[in-house]
Amino acid sequence: MTKTIATLLLTLLAASAFAAESADDTQQDIARHRAIAAAHTAAAVCRAAGKGEDVCGKELQAACKGIAIGKYCGMKHEH
Repeated sequence: MTKTIATLLLTLLAASAFAAESADDTQQDIARHRAIAAAHTAAAVCRAAGKGEDVCGKELQAACKGIAIGKYCGMKHEH
């Protein structure tokens, strides 16, 4: 009986740790989406101000460095 309770407690503890890790991953994913959205919004404002695609594209790439991939600041999904 004690062995069964210990196993159950360990299982619950492992599940709890997994849930916390998933919540952290979710928060990081949300932050990346928001950062990428902000970079794209800035690119739209740039274009609306009449600046050329080359200028705004370079600003977009600079804003996305380290948070997104590719020329157009896309999100790499790992799931």
